[in-house]
Amino acid sequence: MKAAHLYLSLLVFSSASVLVNTFEPITTTVVLGIGAALGRTIYNYLHESCDPKWIAFNATGLEVDLESKLFGQHIGSRIILKALTGFMSNDNPKKPLVLSLHGHTGTGKNFVSKLIADNIYKEGMDSSFVHVFTSELHFPHSSKLDTYKSQLQQWIKGNVTNCERSMFIFDEMDKMQPGLIDSIKPYLDYYDKLDGISYRKAIFIFLSNAGGESITQIALDFWRAARDREEIELKDLETLLSLSVFNNKNSGLWHTSLIDKNLVDFFVPFLPLEYRHVVQCAMAAMKAKGLRPDKNVADQVARDVNYFPKSERVFSVKGCKTIENKLHYYT
Repeated sequence: MKAAHLYLSLLVFSSASVLVNTFEPITTTVVLGIGAALGRTIYNYLHESCDPKWIAFNATGLEVDLESKLFGQHIGSRIILKALTGFMSNDNPKKPLVLSLHGHTGTGKNFVSKLIADNIYKEGMDSSFVHVFTSELHFPHSSKLDTYKSQLQQWIKGNVTNCERSMFIFDEMDKMQPGLIDSIKPYLDYYDKLDGISYRKAIFIFLSNAGGESITQIALDFWRAARDREEIELKDLETLLSLSVFNNKNSGLWHTSLIDKNLVDFFVPFLPLEYRHVVQCAMAAMKAKGLRPDKNVADQVARDVNYFPKSERVFSVKGCKTIENKLHYYT
């Protein structure tokens, strides 16, 4: 691709040079302008840019992906599809979209972030407009809190200046230092512009295990009452979840102004996964690897997973996180 770009650039330059030697000065200016414009067109064709060719929301694609690739998350699927569809179809949103995804490991939080990116950006998670921050990697030292606050503000400001449709994913929010995330509050608030920059078309996604215990307890209560988990509604969890996260001293959202000022649009609960969901994950993983899905193999994989509580063995300890690697043993 780089070689093609070089060749085309040289071609444009050479053509323009020939034309410059042929025409009068006034015509030369026009020709150079055309050459430059053509060069920019070729560059934008070959390189990702902040325009509809590279950034376009595929609502149908996201709906299909959520239905066929995400299992056991009827609440999360519905919220995410509606939130993204409403936000991306609004040419003049009042504020950025802010989603906070919560649940135990392996329930699909990171996976959903990937599905969202895949259905907005042509390059998916590899897009230069998708930015992932991991607490232990990017903000490891508590003594550098003030430095991290400044850096984070500059990173977001710089990237949104570059593209208003930027997406920021903050992983491991439960491991982030309390107070750090508050440094970006102005960018998530109801401001038309800050220092001449609009943040209203950006997307912020927080991923956290915090609140997982509360979510699991509700799911377990439904299971013990012999109620279908699909009966669990957002109203059963959202208030409990936001309070749990807000008051969790080990969470990066502890006493954060983002919650206090209602800047998080949706707290999205990810339910713990049961045996049947693990089987579905294994079947999907086989299909993704180009293998013919085999129910017997999927059952073997699911049986090899640890479940909790120990006495009832209802939910997978690691959700579907290790399923793909376990398949190597059985296929």
